[in-house]
Amino acid sequence: MSDTGLAARRAALDHLYAVLWEKRLMSHHAAPDLPPDEAARALRLALTVLRHLGRLDAVLRPYLQRRPNMAIQNILRLGAAELLVDGSEAHGVVSSLVEIAKRNPRTGRGAGMINAVLRKVDTGGRDAWAASPPQKLPVWLRKPLHKAYGTDGLAAIEAAHERATPLDLTPKPGVTVAGAEALPTGSFRLSGAQVSALPGYEAGDWWVQDAAAALPVKLLGDVAGLRVLDLCSAPGGKTMQLAAGGAEVTALDISEHRLTRVAENLARTGLSADLVAADLLTWQGGPFDAIVLDAPCSATGTIRRHPDLPFVKSAAEVETLTRLQMQMIDTALGLLKPGGRMVFCTCSLLPNEGENQVKAALKRHDDIAITAIDPIKLGGDRHWASAEGGLRLRPDYWADRGGMDGFYMALLQKA
Repeated sequence: MSDTGLAARRAALDHLYAVLWEKRLMSHHAAPDLPPDEAARALRLALTVLRHLGRLDAVLRPYLQRRPNMAIQNILRLGAAELLVDGSEAHGVVSSLVEIAKRNPRTGRGAGMINAVLRKVDTGGRDAWAASPPQKLPVWLRKPLHKAYGTDGLAAIEAAHERATPLDLTPKPGVTVAGAEALPTGSFRLSGAQVSALPGYEAGDWWVQDAAAALPVKLLGDVAGLRVLDLCSAPGGKTMQLAAGGAEVTALDISEHRLTRVAENLARTGLSADLVAADLLTWQGGPFDAIVLDAPCSATGTIRRHPDLPFVKSAAEVETLTRLQMQMIDTALGLLKPGGRMVFCTCSLLPNEGENQVKAALKRHDDIAITAIDPIKLGGDRHWASAEGGLRLRPDYWADRGGMDGFYMALLQKA
């Protein structure tokens, strides 16, 4: 068998090793240099394993006398995922993975076992697969989510993480995306496509942005003519929304490298903003009419698209992030004009990075108040509203439409 036929699977195994052993996010892992289609296949295979890892291990367990080393275990997981999730033909999958095992000193002795186990999974593992529950979140995340959303809510979130994610686009005002579903909130949704090949890409008529992530800017209403600061702005979705709405935008991000993405997106869409590479906590600027603070967070609301997150992040990291969020809220409010408005948002499912942050900020600052959000006016559902006046979105919402990222957002008004 040629190396070309094995390349994507080997790269997928490299991704899995980086996440499960080295505890690195896949976005931080440099994959082997492969043609675009092979690289995309490797990424998809690795994400499929991570999205279903608990279920795959449960199916494999009866066929194993003892737990193998991680390198062999990942080969078995990958094979089971291709057989049970993708429905691939067994001969090609098994022979390819056995060949990969033979070429690696850490897995060579297990090649025969890999062959036998995967063939048993193909013939006898499908009933066990169908009966197994969705991938469970780690304890550090399950516990606060269970407290916040209950048993049924947690189960719905975990089930949502297994589903394929659609492609959402945010259009410029007045633009429609042909062949896409028009969502009530103003985004357009496709089941999947090569982005650069879609009509309107070259013209800059739209940009990729999850439907949930497109809502925070909408809380500000008409921004035409306003001086608006977009904090933690990369990759630029909210910057483009603001610029397309006629705002005079300053896009600030601590990473100069990440700001290059913002510049590229602005260039493609023909929009403009003042790009600033700086640390908000030490930056001098303003005052601004409005501010959007999409604060660094655990990103637990994006697990359906990034199933590597639960295997890499930890409760300790969340504690560090919540302290940073508090500092950023306090600093950002100091850059806001009297009477100005600020949107605070995070792509997190954790109340400590959302509802509880806003409650604490209201106690620290007697010159701000929360403006209650009506989700119906945004095109959403009434149960999206949270008790303190913000908006709480979950990946199991809009399940019949393909779901959405988990998000929290609130609109604060300065006296």
